[in-house]
Amino acid sequence: MNTIRIDASRSYDVVISSGLLAEAGRRIAALTGKVRAMVVSDDRVFPLYGETLTESLRDAGLEPAQFVFPQGESEKNLATYGLLLEELCRLRFTRSDLIVALGGGVVGDLAGFAAATYQRGIPFVQLPTTLLAAVDASVGGKTAVDLAGGKNQAGAFYQPALVLCDTDCLRTLTEEEYRCGCAEIIKYAMIGSPELFEELVQTPVRDRYEDVIAACVAMKRDFVQADEYDTGARMLLNFGHSFGHAAEKCSGYTLPHGLAVAMGMAAMTRSAAKAGLCPPETAEALEGLLRAYRLPTALPYSAEALAEAARADKKAAGDRLRIVVPEAVGRCRIQSIPAGELLLWLKRGGAA
Repeated sequence: MNTIRIDASRSYDVVISSGLLAEAGRRIAALTGKVRAMVVSDDRVFPLYGETLTESLRDAGLEPAQFVFPQGESEKNLATYGLLLEELCRLRFTRSDLIVALGGGVVGDLAGFAAATYQRGIPFVQLPTTLLAAVDASVGGKTAVDLAGGKNQAGAFYQPALVLCDTDCLRTLTEEEYRCGCAEIIKYAMIGSPELFEELVQTPVRDRYEDVIAACVAMKRDFVQADEYDTGARMLLNFGHSFGHAAEKCSGYTLPHGLAVAMGMAAMTRSAAKAGLCPPETAEALEGLLRAYRLPTALPYSAEALAEAARADKKAAGDRLRIVVPEAVGRCRIQSIPAGELLLWLKRGGAA
């Protein structure tokens, strides 16, 4: 078992181990007492784990309710968010009660944003069930829903009260979900750990889930504690995301986030190598590792379409865009570029 303490505007533990779902009620009740708990999940995850969680909550003296919505990024919108708020209001949840997010990044983002805004804030707990959510989305307090104009355009920084990562839940991942999580893990290695990068080369992630998740969470802890509101060093966690988010938007959000990040990292690193900002070997090493995990390395949309989508990203500031540029495996930097240069960066990265 690994327990990582995060000291931000709200301090909390991230616990990583097998068997945590059955212990969730006891661990949550120790923090909140015997209150009501709204379990927020999607219609793929809840049939798998909802009963175990609900029984655990009930056995610990909490009173569970549930809000289950259709799975998928397209459901992370204002309409679903509004329905969740209305259900909390209908059941007369108060700030003494809490929300429990059971699922991947979409569930955690939606539930967290509802927790941040319902009655100006009620506690919430993250129970990530995907690898991507375990290593990234469930930690750090970024909550949001998507708007027609872009991903995560309405949101809040709001830290959870607790994160319980039960590695047993990863047994039901599809191969695509596994690969998406691996893309985010490779991101962490690229921005700050050549040692993790080499470990990923030598040993598959699924052979050492707990250790890999703990390593990524510990890295994210350091970024969050230094820059909770994402105005400085924490932006390094966006490596691959400027191009990746643009690809997601071009796909109508049918392209899974992890696959988009893989494409974005590869394209950005190729572009940096061609500009002389990193050695060609860096791009070769990254693409080799991505291919080893069966992750895509090419952007499937035109440079013009991607540039237009990227300009609407929240990382844009006026007529400039902040991008994360690799310098070597394990070292990246943040660079501000004129929006007009984005097309060049994309074309150097291989976009047609």
